[in-house]
Amino acid sequence: MLPSLKPVSRYMSASPVVIQQAAPLTEAITLMQEHNVRHLPVLDGQTPVGILSERDVAMAGSLVPDAWELIPVAEAMTPQPYMVSADTQVVRVARAMAEHRYGAVLITSETGALLGLFTTTDAMGVLAACGAED
Repeated sequence: MLPSLKPVSRYMSASPVVIQQAAPLTEAITLMQEHNVRHLPVLDGQTPVGILSERDVAMAGSLVPDAWELIPVAEAMTPQPYMVSADTQVVRVARAMAEHRYGAVLITSETGALLGLFTTTDAMGVLAACGAED
């Protein structure tokens, strides 16, 4: 089976670094730096409610340059992120990412629990795997 037809769960980053929506942006920045990631799924308890990207952090910093560190993640995040189930074909996810310019997608279970994160870097890995089969 071609890699593009396999489920996205096969290529996602499982157990991603997450942050709570009430946390300050400074905590998010620290997590991003410590784990060398560009996206953090944002949770309300155990429920995914958003995603915070490096771009979101930069935007918050430019809008409130003197008090950005006081901003909670909930005010800087992108709410209602693109989420798909673990069995969604990776090609469908990649198409949506390209069409809507998503940098990351949250992968969830049938109950809505966060299972993983699929990023543009993960998508490039799938593309490279497709080329390996030629």
